[in-house]
Amino acid sequence: MYYNTAVAYVLWALGGFGVLGLHRFYLRKIPTGILWICTGGLGFLGAAYDFFTLPGQVREANIKAGYRDAISGRGQTVIIRERYEDSSRRAQPQAKDSIEKVALRVAKKNGGVVSPGEVALDSDYTSDQAREALEKLAGKGLCELRVRPSGVVVFRFLEFASDEQGFEI
Repeated sequence: MYYNTAVAYVLWALGGFGVLGLHRFYLRKIPTGILWICTGGLGFLGAAYDFFTLPGQVREANIKAGYRDAISGRGQTVIIRERYEDSSRRAQPQAKDSIEKVALRVAKKNGGVVSPGEVALDSDYTSDQAREALEKLAGKGLCELRVRPSGVVVFRFLEFASDEQGFEI
């Protein structure tokens, strides 16, 4: 069972503007519903408080109901949302960064030096795709191919470079 904010407000109004706590019984807050009946909505202060916080209480009750359904296994799929919105207003998935942008980001982070493996680790691209992209960038003169003493081939972006050491020419 999922709860509706409009129904909760109607019960709040029908229950003496919250004094009888009907909205609390609806949201399965039985102990405070009884307290509201016995104290007149805590001297109407609690009823007034409920008027302003009722949307949040309904949201909380829906989350708890979703958990109850998931635990009891009543539904095949249970989706719990804290915010209900029109499906046409959902955000579109973000496009993944271009491989060149990933390479530049990694190069900046690493002091101007990047390997195809590092680009592949920071993205959804394969190391072969990263190597091809870095070779194209080197062909355009945006970076240069260097070899470390260990034999590892890296690409050096001069605009992010921190020093000249550690490379063989």
